[in-house]
Amino acid sequence: MTTTNDDKSLREAVRSRYAARALRVIGEPEGGCCGGGECDPISRDLYDSIQAGEVPSDALLASLGCGNPTALAQLAPGETVLDLGSGGGIDVLLSAKRVGPTGLAYGLDMTDEMLALAEENRQKSGLENVEFLKGEIEHIPLPDNSVDVIVSNCVINLSTDKPRVLAEAFRVLRPGGRFAVSDMVVEGVMPADVRRDVEAWAGCISGALEDREYRRLLAAAGFAGVEIEVTRVHDRPELAGRFDGRLVSAFVRARKPGASR
Repeated sequence: MTTTNDDKSLREAVRSRYAARALRVIGEPEGGCCGGGECDPISRDLYDSIQAGEVPSDALLASLGCGNPTALAQLAPGETVLDLGSGGGIDVLLSAKRVGPTGLAYGLDMTDEMLALAEENRQKSGLENVEFLKGEIEHIPLPDNSVDVIVSNCVINLSTDKPRVLAEAFRVLRPGGRFAVSDMVVEGVMPADVRRDVEAWAGCISGALEDREYRRLLAAAGFAGVEIEVTRVHDRPELAGRFDGRLVSAFVRARKPGASR
């Protein structure tokens, strides 16, 4: 176990993991996670066969999510959607199909390899209402009040500055806009030594917010109507004998106050 309190080290561990995943998918078009090979239980069987058939296979293979936010976000034609930490693009492409040609789906990612893979998947899909942006979810490169819905799939837990992420999400949402993300959540208190575990952080475990803290941070950012719905419970060997609570996948909903357009 490698431990650290350094945010830069954690960020680089996350970047390296996702870059390696993108390169693995490019090199293994018929294998890899959730496509017939070994798969992290957190990311297994998140998309049904209909959704999987709507996107290029590499978009599904690259997914390291913990939920299916586009199935729960109730997207409408003409809306603008932003996916924080878009990876190989699966949730962006599915969102683009939901909002239709009059809508727009942005994907934001910090990893060059994932962005390149996502753009390849966009071209294969033939979708024109998609744009991938390079950047960090703590510094969203979009103007204030510019999107209707924010989705994300097991990415906010990876940030070392979650209050900044939620403040940025609030900033770019239009009044009445929706925050609708899948994320890892802790029920209970995770021990400090687990919180410092670099591998567990990059694996979407150590950085997961406790449910009460998630609610508090969303409210502090200005959000209303916060709901956290558990979608899966995970029995992780990394936590055996070290943690008395539960690690869960959850769908986290909230809205920006004000009238929608």
